Amino acid sequence: MKIRKSALCVLVLLLTAGSAFGQKYGNGLVDKVIALVGNEMIQLSAIEEEVQMQIMQGVISDKNIRCEILENMLVSKLMLNQARLDSLTVNEEYVELELENRLQDIKTRLGGEKATEEYFHKPIFRLKQEWRELFREQSLTRDMQSTITEGVQPLTPKDIEDFYRDTPKDSLPIIPTQYQLSQIVLYPPKEEAVLMVKERLLEFRERILNGERFSTLATLYSQDPYSARRGGELGMAAKQMYWPAFGDAAIVLKEGQVSQIVETPDGYHLIQLIEREGDMFNARHILLKPDVLSSDRIDCLNRLDSIGNAIKTDSLTFERAAILYSEDPPSRLNGGRMADENSGSMLFDKDQLKTNDYNVLKDMKEGDISPAFESRDNEGREGNVIYKIIRLDKIIPSHTANLEDDYNVIQNMAENKQRLDAIEAFIKEKQQTTYIRIDPLFRDCVFKRDGWIK
Repeated sequence: MKIRKSALCVLVLLLTAGSAFGQKYGNGLVDKVIALVGNEMIQLSAIEEEVQMQIMQGVISDKNIRCEILENMLVSKLMLNQARLDSLTVNEEYVELELENRLQDIKTRLGGEKATEEYFHKPIFRLKQEWRELFREQSLTRDMQSTITEGVQPLTPKDIEDFYRDTPKDSLPIIPTQYQLSQIVLYPPKEEAVLMVKERLLEFRERILNGERFSTLATLYSQDPYSARRGGELGMAAKQMYWPAFGDAAIVLKEGQVSQIVETPDGYHLIQLIEREGDMFNARHILLKPDVLSSDRIDCLNRLDSIGNAIKTDSLTFERAAILYSEDPPSRLNGGRMADENSGSMLFDKDQLKTNDYNVLKDMKEGDISPAFESRDNEGREGNVIYKIIRLDKIIPSHTANLEDDYNVIQNMAENKQRLDAIEAFIKEKQQTTYIRIDPLFRDCVFKRDGWIK
């Protein structure tokens, strides 16, 4: 009876979705339903649109790409079908946020609204309708996935030990060499350098208003090398892609108009609007960054070397010196000890360190204190110069992850496997109890999971 009822539902769905068969889409190809999962259907157009999306993002298309996309969609539809049966509700805030992010990202990649419509062969309003529905389904699917994994029991220390013991050693990650560091930081004064930059930009603005070409000055003087090669031109992009101050200043300009000086974390800008399209624009800019004066640079380096010498002669501990002199608030309050601002970890591998920091510490031994050197702040931008000395507190050589040194890594691996196992068990169960039909066009696909073709 259950099977007959499911079949009846599918028949009704096929009748009501009849217009989907033989319907033309995009560049004239004929659309059709190529899979049914319960009451959910997958259309050929959805497969082809996802192919376009992946190619746009740099994925190389091969003969398997459509099969891989279809299987991902089959999994999503299984979860969506169950989410509807369980009466889960859509998170509309998530939907609108994801829709806006996708629109801005794609319009920026393709160069505006018109280019986006040409690429997808659809007007923007139709794309928004389709993508909004897609993200509504994603919201339900995501919540269904959370529901599945919420039922998983927490792992005990013994569970984690068993997982580690049963995992082949060549399947465990290699932990790169890690460093534990302390630092004392000085920020150079910028007031005079900022004043010099502003005076220079005001001079440029006056020259442009008097007839000089913005693009010529940008090529000669802008400190943004990417856009300077193109006369300062940035290309069509959404306002949200820029620092708020930059986007707000550019979007209100008239075509050809030049802004006042705009400050962002990258430095100081003049902006000239080339073209605006809704909430997107193309503009030129000239970027100047305040340079540290030579006298201030020498003063910072000398002060740090004096502090370092006092520590080396035991006149002062590193921890005390950091509290007294360092101008970096997070590490200063911790006696100079550095910690990752996102994870809180006090261990850093090479890729987490600023280039200048690593170049200094790579030849140091545990306990060594570096000479004073120039580095960058936490954002790592070229204009944000700082000066520091560092102490290398500990080196943990590269090694295969183990319970003693990397318990959190092993724990995360075990928990991720447990969640994936729960999802795979759900998929296997629902494959057996859900009506699934796949068009002969895709019957030769080699899927990762058995059970799709019945």
